[in-house]
Amino acid sequence: MIQQVGLAVLQLGIGLAILFAGGEALVRGATAVALLARISTTVVALTVVAMGTSLPELAVSVDAAARGSTDIAYSNIVGSSIFNIGAILALAAVLTVIQVQRQTIRVEYPIMFAAAVIVLLLARDGMVDRLEGVGLLVGLVLFIAYTVYLVSRGVPLTEAAALERDVKRAGHLKNGALRAWGINVALVAVGLAALVGGADLSVMGSVTIARTLGIEERVIGLTVIAMGTSLPELATCVMATRRREPDIVLGNVIGSNVFNLFAILGVTAAVFPVPVHPVARAVDNWVLVAFSAVLFPMMWWGHKISRRDGIVLLVGFTVYIAWVVVAR
Repeated sequence: MIQQVGLAVLQLGIGLAILFAGGEALVRGATAVALLARISTTVVALTVVAMGTSLPELAVSVDAAARGSTDIAYSNIVGSSIFNIGAILALAAVLTVIQVQRQTIRVEYPIMFAAAVIVLLLARDGMVDRLEGVGLLVGLVLFIAYTVYLVSRGVPLTEAAALERDVKRAGHLKNGALRAWGINVALVAVGLAALVGGADLSVMGSVTIARTLGIEERVIGLTVIAMGTSLPELATCVMATRRREPDIVLGNVIGSNVFNLFAILGVTAAVFPVPVHPVARAVDNWVLVAFSAVLFPMMWWGHKISRRDGIVLLVGFTVYIAWVVVAR
């Protein structure tokens, strides 16, 4: 049994490493392509970066559901969304104060909060079925339509200047824009292939560990898998913090949660109806709503997320994860 668990841990580790590398390649390539197409940095953060960093969760959840491990599929989605707020955004706030735009408070945050509440309500009967999955995808379409509307409105002069800077950086203009397009499209293709392979290894390893050690698949999904598939979001936010671009940090977290709940759960449920674990209905979904709710006063007060707010979020996340592990 020890040898079997050891091999499964190695398999899981390699799978998560491939997922991280694939997500990183895809985010870099997709972001550069979007910037070369002159899409604003705010929209890139809300859509391209958020969607790209959420693809590991999509690959893992669909793969797990196809194998019948629906607890991993669902808990990975909810757990990653909690991790985005309670760990990634919290760590970014501890490193640097994150300024919050009024538009984020009035429009983008409410969409994320609504997504958490909708998933809570859909899961109350113990199942997210195909029709509900399609409904979640409709919500995603509406969100994307909103971002297209943002593009049509144009961008402020300050963001326009930042966009011009990022376009030049993404295009490596001294090497030629055409070459930059080719390199970054290739990165996207390689990233997608790595995500598929990494997801397969991660799910097989985690299922073996859970069944061999008698650990609930829900616990594996909420902890190891959720944190592992969220590594691209973590890397993106750390990079954005170092580059002093807090808009990308907050936009990536909000956008990733919207994609997790609308797109990933929507696609997974539309293909494989997803049963919801009783503890997920009674606790995990409510924890996600609570983290989403507590974010509002933090953003509203002074239009910033302070280091103190980051510490509060981190403490809350640590307490929750400790409970998950102890109560398993």
